[in-house]
Amino acid sequence: MKATIKDIARTAGISYSSVSRALNDLKGVSEQTRQKVKKIAEELEYTPNAVARGLVQKQTGTLGLILPDITNPFYPEIARGVEEQASLAGFNTFLCNTNYDLSKEESYLRNLIEKRVDGIILAPVSSHSNLFEQRKHMPVPFVYLGNTPERTKYSFVLTDNVRGGYLATRTLIEKGYRRIGFISGKDEESPVGGRFTGFKEAMDRYDIDINDDYIRFGNWRLKSGYDIIQQMIGAGIYPEAVFAGNDILAMGILQGIKEKGLSVPEDIAVIGFDDIPYASWPAINLSTIRQPKSRMGKSAVEILIEQLQTENRGGTMLKATKIILDPDLILRGTC
Repeated sequence: MKATIKDIARTAGISYSSVSRALNDLKGVSEQTRQKVKKIAEELEYTPNAVARGLVQKQTGTLGLILPDITNPFYPEIARGVEEQASLAGFNTFLCNTNYDLSKEESYLRNLIEKRVDGIILAPVSSHSNLFEQRKHMPVPFVYLGNTPERTKYSFVLTDNVRGGYLATRTLIEKGYRRIGFISGKDEESPVGGRFTGFKEAMDRYDIDINDDYIRFGNWRLKSGYDIIQQMIGAGIYPEAVFAGNDILAMGILQGIKEKGLSVPEDIAVIGFDDIPYASWPAINLSTIRQPKSRMGKSAVEILIEQLQTENRGGTMLKATKIILDPDLILRGTC
């Protein structure tokens, strides 16, 4: 049976409150008693109740991170940035994966709040308003990562998606391509900055007509990119260059092109978005737009820590912090 504070108090012959003060390194007990209590706790293999301790200390030392697809190589680097920065500040991180399911996202948000995490970082399924946007305030510090609902009142960390979309499309145009397509997951038209917006701005800037036959939306999976480009080539209506909404889609597109007997970039050029680790592999060699993934994760944690420190000092609630980071163009062999 698991040992409790009562067991330690009974063995040490002191009160529960003295045991609690000794275990939590609080004033009110002698150093001799403190060492005695800790020795007994170790002998009894006592494990503290983190939730109960959090209720007393009003902090659990945990942060929640909710991601939409942990199998996408884009997100582990973000998660690592979050974990590293959180660890430096003395926090552990709970990782939740929604698999692009809005109901799971809302369930995780509720569960993390109920478990009294000290702060939450959310990479949302959609840029549309979620349930928690309707609340007057979140009960814990909260940061959006990578995407955010329109006119949100909460803090966020984003890459400048408009700038990235413009860079990708301008690169294709300046390399001589004119029949340019855009293949993406849904919900890319975010008010804070969409890659499709950047695509349209570049096409307009260079006075190139957009052919609706070359604009396709699926989901964010590799198979979606594969299926879309296969259908386009099969119908004989396909662009000479494609800007893909992320690198996973781009890899599906590359595979679909090759299986149709066409070459990249001779027949169809491709540029992605994210610069996941696989993109630089020689067999893939994908041109792409690099997001500062680790920096995004670390910045989100820094916002939460600042908010927590302000609350602990009894300060007023901080205004939302809005961070938009610059993307970089990475040219490789696919365009």
